[in-house]
Amino acid sequence: MREYTSIIGWAALACCFADHAIAAEQQAVLKTEFVYEQAPFPQCHASTIAQTPEGLLAAWFGGSREGQKDVGIWLSHNPSGKWSPPVQVADGRSDDGALYPCWNPVLFQQPKGPLVLFYKVGPSPDAWWGMRLTSDDAGKTWSKPQRLGRGILGPIKNKPILLNDGSLLCGSSTEHDGWKVHLELTTDLGNTCQKTVPAAGAEPFAAIQPTLLAWTSGKIQILCRSRQRAIVQSWSDDASKTWTPLSRTNLPNPNSGIDALMLRQGFALLVYNHTLTGRSPLNLAFSKDGIKWTPGPVLETEPGEYSYPAIIQTSDGLVHITYTWKRQRIKHVVIDPDKLPQ
Repeated sequence: MREYTSIIGWAALACCFADHAIAAEQQAVLKTEFVYEQAPFPQCHASTIAQTPEGLLAAWFGGSREGQKDVGIWLSHNPSGKWSPPVQVADGRSDDGALYPCWNPVLFQQPKGPLVLFYKVGPSPDAWWGMRLTSDDAGKTWSKPQRLGRGILGPIKNKPILLNDGSLLCGSSTEHDGWKVHLELTTDLGNTCQKTVPAAGAEPFAAIQPTLLAWTSGKIQILCRSRQRAIVQSWSDDASKTWTPLSRTNLPNPNSGIDALMLRQGFALLVYNHTLTGRSPLNLAFSKDGIKWTPGPVLETEPGEYSYPAIIQTSDGLVHITYTWKRQRIKHVVIDPDKLPQ
């Protein structure tokens, strides 16, 4: 089994890995499609995906351009293998009537409870606030927008994980005082929370948007986007009460969002851009320990932006990935994890 050894090592072995990745893609990628072909907005970004009792649901923000006041939260249902036309479910209108852009939706289906749509509203990422909608009918209808508790942002880009005690652990971050990662532990969907921050390390990192992996050992790992040209990580072995200092992984990051997933099979999948610059290619890698990562299918290789992935595993064992396709559409890919090379 080949492993990523270093950023430089990847460059040196790119030709060898190409055949490996192509073979993996042919075996494991079952389906690729666009969530929609046409929409009433020109740009989109930051998709999220969840499985509800009535099928898949995807959401994203869309409008004239990221950061504009007309940017809202849109979603599409897929109850039986076909995506519905996009519908808008939230905008950024505040109580005083002012209109702000929406950002970074995150869907989470509670095992025994409503479907939750977390998102952000505000003029920019350094001044936004956390919001949520809830649905009791698999996303057909939604509650009125609710602001999260004071100072709580909720999951900033990637899905939270449900801990054994029923609390929700959200990977979050702030950008108003430099890029800083933190974790929010909540038992009431973001009305209140306990915050923890990875300890300071010898090497300072500007990192945001953590994705979480709960390993069978009981440890929790976060993997984060950074400005230091590498995916960075931190670990907790006490249910998120304390975290190790952020440290580099051997995977590159071109300052772009990532997402990861712990499979029922016991290994992790990571979707990310394996490059130091730009947002192509878009890659899949897998690991049995969170340290050594093996290359999987390459989802995109052409020039352009392929970014901000979201990844889940559905009840049938298949893996579903959505991501931004050139800021024009949201793409959906289905992976059979049992066909990944072991």
